[in-house]
Amino acid sequence: MRIDLITVLPNLVRSPLDHSILQRAQEKGLVEIHVHDLRDWGLGSYRQIDDLPYGGGGGMVLRPEPLFACVESLQENLGEPYDEIIYLTPDGETLDQPLANRLSLSKNLLLIAGHYKGIDQRVRDTLVTREISIGDYVLSGGELPALVLIDALARLIPGVIGDANSALSDSFQDGLLDAPAYTRPPEFNGMSVPVVLTSGDHNAILSWREEQRLEKTQRLRPDLLPPKHEESVE
Repeated sequence: MRIDLITVLPNLVRSPLDHSILQRAQEKGLVEIHVHDLRDWGLGSYRQIDDLPYGGGGGMVLRPEPLFACVESLQENLGEPYDEIIYLTPDGETLDQPLANRLSLSKNLLLIAGHYKGIDQRVRDTLVTREISIGDYVLSGGELPALVLIDALARLIPGVIGDANSALSDSFQDGLLDAPAYTRPPEFNGMSVPVVLTSGDHNAILSWREEQRLEKTQRLRPDLLPPKHEESVE
């Protein structure tokens, strides 16, 4: 998978991309991540990328010319259409695991991290194919949401995580939260690891984990469970 990210703050996103799973994914050649500074396509000697919004109001809006020029340049260099051009915005569809699963099958993705008061609507109307939010709150820009999306996608690429079963058993993969996890020592501060986990009985362990996942989801995130259908009364 190749991911291109357009941002006005390239240094903000580069460090997370150079560590942990994302670093290993790139070193293995399983994911290509390219960060592009929008100011490289800025206007004039000051490389202007933003301006005041029409109609008044606070904040600045990213101008359409640099964004159009940047996207068109990247598209030309890629040599084929992007599977999706994604704008990270609070009013996009909420990122969840099913959406991440679908996007992880893409070959090429282009992400646009908005900033200030966002981007000119003409970019959204013409270039953007999908808009994604990571939650109902406002951040200073789209860089952190873009990193969240990149991390969520990269770990789903086969080979990125050494133990493929680890990704498949993560919370939300099948709509339930993950079961509690324990490691050594078996006794700590008077607290014991559940006996079933040290029993060696794999069927019992699987059954325990499923029970725990359902109980945890019912307690913490009942909204994830399908609605109960009431029996019809004749």
